[in-house]
Amino acid sequence: MGRWSGTVSDDAFYPDDAGQSPHTALLGSQFVGWDAATQTATMRFTVKRAMTTWRGGVQGGLVAGYLDDVMGYAYVASTDGEMAPLNLELSMSLIRLIPEGATIIGKGRVVKAGRRVVFLEGELLGEDGTIYARATSTAIPTPRPTPTETGMG
Repeated sequence: MGRWSGTVSDDAFYPDDAGQSPHTALLGSQFVGWDAATQTATMRFTVKRAMTTWRGGVQGGLVAGYLDDVMGYAYVASTDGEMAPLNLELSMSLIRLIPEGATIIGKGRVVKAGRRVVFLEGELLGEDGTIYARATSTAIPTPRPTPTETGMG
């Protein structure tokens, strides 16, 4: 599938040089790679202090943001950058507290993609393989807007 067949940089997701989207920049997302054979995207996140609660870990809704980001990247990559998912439902299990300063490895996978619905799954892991969270998502496939089209570029 064109430029998505192997490991690509963040720049491949932003061909018009607009840079990362605001939410991706907020999360500190770094695209690591795409495996077309398993339909899996890998990303890396470094947890910022601003993402944590008084318990010292990432707030649950923000954990969902990390998972949504990596699952979205998987679908975008699977369509060679042409389509993006629009979530209908996201179900998440918080397994362990993600501590401030942690480096998280995100894995997002396209389970099944049809004309009207997309099924995705994701997980967040510590560098040592510790599982922090898992999620599934049901989404609508939509044409991927560019930052210029949305007024953000």
